[in-house]
Amino acid sequence: MTSSTIRPVASSDIPRLLSLVEQYWGFEGLAGFEATRVGAELERLLENPSLGSGWIATSADEPAGYLLAVYVFSLEHLGLTAEIDEFFVLPTFRGQGIGSGLLGAAEQEFARRRCTNVFLQIGHANDSARDFYRAHGFGERSGFELLDKMLLRG
Repeated sequence: MTSSTIRPVASSDIPRLLSLVEQYWGFEGLAGFEATRVGAELERLLENPSLGSGWIATSADEPAGYLLAVYVFSLEHLGLTAEIDEFFVLPTFRGQGIGSGLLGAAEQEFARRRCTNVFLQIGHANDSARDFYRAHGFGERSGFELLDKMLLRG
């Protein structure tokens, strides 16, 4: 097992983070990756801590994974909620505790911010992620499904 470091994302991490984001989007089949635009939005996130938080994992000073979360007020959940927006560990680093470490760092920050819950989305076919999340206390929200609508592009 290789030693890894997990820390909050800084603006100086954006170039290294972009490589991970591009690989994650490819893994999930997400279209539209544009490094310039994604980098600008990462900078926006990091400049506005009320929007969200991020963590990067490195191994031998090479990027190994990341987790980005955003914050939303929810009356239904009686306070601030956290959504894990993106969470990815490179395949070569999986099974080494990096994902658990990233999730643990995020949950500590969610508790510090007094978030009342955390939620996320996973692809229907991503059974390994589903197993990972269940092992960390997540479960399906009975009776609900996610719907979305794009409002602004470009």
